[in-house]
Amino acid sequence: MYVNIINSCRDVVAICDEELLGKKFEQENLQLDVKESFYKGEKKSPEEVKKIMKAMKLEEATFNFVGEKTIKIAIETGLITQKNVNTIADIPFSMILL
Repeated sequence: MYVNIINSCRDVVAICDEELLGKKFEQENLQLDVKESFYKGEKKSPEEVKKIMKAMKLEEATFNFVGEKTIKIAIETGLITQKNVNTIADIPFSMILL
């Protein structure tokens, strides 16, 4: 998985499954663009991603998750629930904006 943490006044955490990086998915009038310029950060193992998710504070960051593996970990860590997951072209994604 790729993890990109963009430090600003409110950190942006973008995490995606490795095989989705650089791809664009479309369904009717919806589009999911997993751009390298946004999602490509450091390559991490599922265990490392889980640690990063647990360490981040919801009130201090915005999160973008794309892909089955990434979504599964986000649910396991309690950051999201299944009802927070949407799909475009069968690709699951979720965003947390507080």
